[in-house]
Amino acid sequence: MPGTAARNLATLAAEITACRRCARLVRCREVAAAEPPKRYAGERYWGRPITGFGDPRARLLVLGLAPAAHGGNRTGRVFTGDRSGDWLYGALHRAGYANQPTSTGIDDGLVLTGAYVSNVVRCAPPDNKPSPAERDRCVKFLVRELALLRDIRAVIALGGFGWEGFLLAAAAAGHPIGKPRPKFGHAAHAEVGPYALFGSYHVSQQNTFTGRLTVPMLDAVFAAARAATGG
Repeated sequence: MPGTAARNLATLAAEITACRRCARLVRCREVAAAEPPKRYAGERYWGRPITGFGDPRARLLVLGLAPAAHGGNRTGRVFTGDRSGDWLYGALHRAGYANQPTSTGIDDGLVLTGAYVSNVVRCAPPDNKPSPAERDRCVKFLVRELALLRDIRAVIALGGFGWEGFLLAAAAAGHPIGKPRPKFGHAAHAEVGPYALFGSYHVSQQNTFTGRLTVPMLDAVFAAARAATGG
């Protein structure tokens, strides 16, 4: 039932946002909130872990690395309030999953239909680099999230970290990974249990500003993932 899924996701979200297991990540997210750059001076930061966002009946999951210190950590919603979010939600809009191409704040009216967006790690890490131990603690939330998102059929992993995080979560959920272990690459594809897994370069400025990731490249991955979900 959709209502039950939404309630269960809300219960999980409450647990995620209260988490303080990783002292280094807690310190990073809270320092960023207490000492914002001038462009965000005076804004009230979320400064807590970030939950997933989207349709409880989604057939597509988009999985990133972690919140940005002055993006999701500021606004309280995954991939919201920074250039990476502009790229991601623009692609979701063009693919027919989002009602608008922008994501600026939790009250901006954005609605996803058929898609859900999440991260492997839920807190903003120093230099965007979570440690393996931090990843392994946090991936347990992803395992539970996947169990609640029962209609997911395709996953787009943004970057190698998202790809590996998904494989760890899938293995923990009892799905065979296969040998050789699927390797990340842009437009890479692997079948993992009930999921069609697709790789994309991350929508970070490091990739989008340099042209390593272009709009047609990103749109092609979304088109492949949509086809894998049956439409």
